[in-house]
Amino acid sequence: MASSSRALTRLAGPQLAPRAQMQVPAARAASRIASITTTSSARKFAAPSARLPRTQQSQILSRQFRRTYADSAPAAPVKKRKVRVFRWLWRLTYLSVLGSIGYVVYDGYVARHPEDQFVPDPNKKTLVILGTGWGSVALLKKLDTENYNVVVISPRNYFLFTPLLPSCTTGQIEHRSIMEPVRQILRHKKAAVKYYEAEATQIDHARKVIKITDNSEIKGTITENEVPYDMLVIGVGAENATFGIPGVRDHSCFLKEIRDAQAIRTKIMDCVETAAFKDQATEEIDRLLHMVVVGGGPTGVEFAGELRDFFDDDIKKLIPDIADRFKVTLIEALPNVLPMFSKQLIDYTESTFKEEHIEIKTKTMVKKVTDKSVEAVITHPDGSKETVTIPYGLLVWATGNALRPIVKDLMSQIPAQKDSRRGLAVNEYMVVQGTRDIWAVGDCAVAGYAPTAQVASQEGAFLAGLFNNMAKTEALENKIRELSSNLNLKPGNTAEITQEIETVEKRLRRTRDVKPFHYSHQGSLAYIGSEKAVADVAWLNGNVASGGKLTYFFWRSAYLSMCFSTRNRVLVSLDWIKAKIYGRDVSRE
Repeated sequence: MASSSRALTRLAGPQLAPRAQMQVPAARAASRIASITTTSSARKFAAPSARLPRTQQSQILSRQFRRTYADSAPAAPVKKRKVRVFRWLWRLTYLSVLGSIGYVVYDGYVARHPEDQFVPDPNKKTLVILGTGWGSVALLKKLDTENYNVVVISPRNYFLFTPLLPSCTTGQIEHRSIMEPVRQILRHKKAAVKYYEAEATQIDHARKVIKITDNSEIKGTITENEVPYDMLVIGVGAENATFGIPGVRDHSCFLKEIRDAQAIRTKIMDCVETAAFKDQATEEIDRLLHMVVVGGGPTGVEFAGELRDFFDDDIKKLIPDIADRFKVTLIEALPNVLPMFSKQLIDYTESTFKEEHIEIKTKTMVKKVTDKSVEAVITHPDGSKETVTIPYGLLVWATGNALRPIVKDLMSQIPAQKDSRRGLAVNEYMVVQGTRDIWAVGDCAVAGYAPTAQVASQEGAFLAGLFNNMAKTEALENKIRELSSNLNLKPGNTAEITQEIETVEKRLRRTRDVKPFHYSHQGSLAYIGSEKAVADVAWLNGNVASGGKLTYFFWRSAYLSMCFSTRNRVLVSLDWIKAKIYGRDVSRE
């Protein structure tokens, strides 16, 4: 006992107190008892494998924790993935909406707060542009007005997006949504441009002056004047051709200007309300509700489709008593409608018109028009001809172009134009043949292409590049003359000036290298009613022909993108939404 106490004292060290030394054996005994009790209870309640020898336990554990591989990857949580996709779509949607709203607001601010303009040098050449159609506006849009004194003359102080004009006749689109004021366009040019709301009545080619007349209802003290020019661009378009058929100009409606669309809209509702008048005769109702369209081109086809939609979607719901008597007839002198489209799309259009109960009379020539009927000659497949009388309430003439008087007068002054019949003959640079300082674009020019808005727009853009290059060429030539005159003024600088002259001459050769105009056909579009459209679009080395409801959405997006400004796009979009929600407006005015 004494030896064990001495051993404990040696282990504990001198720090242990005598009392602590006495408590060590008791504490050690208690810990041994507790460990024995715990071990026995753990063995009692442990798993069977825990009571096995250690070698067997390791084998069991290795089998339990062995890495295994599944036959396929675990399925991802579908709900979480869908939620994540919708979350990103929602973010993309509202960010796009916010971005679009911000862009529209910014564009409106820029339109309302244009930068200051400066007056061009009066010593520069005067460039006069006649008309505010597709060709003239495309020229103005890309022309650098700093290089010339630009003057625009037109009786129409706005640009009209003509492809959507048929939609204005039925209230699908308001007419001001497809109009862009010319002064709004000119105000955003760097150099100021003069505009005269007048009609050019005569061009004196020898004196290089243009006679203009104020044809507005309110006139000042000066109603006629002359405008001199150094360079002239004629973009006055064409008139409606009647082909000398009696009664066409007196009794039919045309579809070229805003006032034409307004007149057609008024007459449509006049026919409808008169047909609904009390105790109206059945034959008279049938006549009033028979709408005849002459011309199977895109304008005539789109107007017929819009007219059918107007009655099916709106008039039939508001005046169901007479709606079933409504009828649309399309007259075309050629063997088929839409001759510029592929055969596949022509057949699709004709079958769609048949479903919509729009009658197509091809190989039919109008011979006479009265206030209530059309006399026409139909050529049957066997070659026989039949004269028919077609009663109508509304007649729309949507075919043919004729020369304006100012173009005819100019052609009579130029000997090189004596053989031209359809307009001013131009060369590959749009220069009027027989002149050096007159160019022509659009329907008044004969360049070997179809008279369409697409052709006129590309011609105007080509002329803008040509005029910009001409101004650069003149500036470079003046610089070469100036350098050449200073060549021997300062001793020792001959080599330096000579090198600069060579550099300017290289730039001059590149600037003069202007390729002739070449039309690039982007495709043809036409709306055929019932929210269907046809498209013949150029793609790579061929064309893609399509038709149906998906093409209708493409037609809308294409026309929307071709609108002149963001303002027009917003207004047209709002008109489409309004018509879809509330229907077309059936008021007379």
